[in-house]
Amino acid sequence: MNKFRKTVMSAGILLCMAMTIPAITCMAAERGTTTDAEALVKKAIEHIKANGREKSFAEFGNKNGRFVQGDLYIFVYDLNGRCLAHGQNPKMVGNDLIGMKDPDGKYFVKERVEIARTKGKGWQDYKFTDPLTKKIEHKTAYIEKFEDLIIGSGVYKH
Repeated sequence: MNKFRKTVMSAGILLCMAMTIPAITCMAAERGTTTDAEALVKKAIEHIKANGREKSFAEFGNKNGRFVQGDLYIFVYDLNGRCLAHGQNPKMVGNDLIGMKDPDGKYFVKERVEIARTKGKGWQDYKFTDPLTKKIEHKTAYIEKFEDLIIGSGVYKH
């Protein structure tokens, strides 16, 4: 009986590991890198150039579209902090978010506008809801000014 119990427990542990490892691998595969985020922003700018703003913003907001990749998505703001497109939260679109703060009180949209106006492109750190975990996580976002727009995408740091 004792030998039987050990065999069953060992089999159970192996089964659990066999089920967990693919889930972890899958989760890791859904995570973008900073290189991926920057490339997605550049791809979004090219999409706007080729297809115009209206079609592009609609595509950026499509959660099943080519601009939503795991935890990566495109967001677009004007230079006054108004959200024009958002790949994860359509409720933000059309809103003036210049006064929006992260949980630590950081005015991240205001900072984003400042980076775009003064440097044209760059990285910023803040906290935001991770679309995969639905939890507030540290995020670093790459933003680039294109015409009078701020195009961005970011990765979540775990």
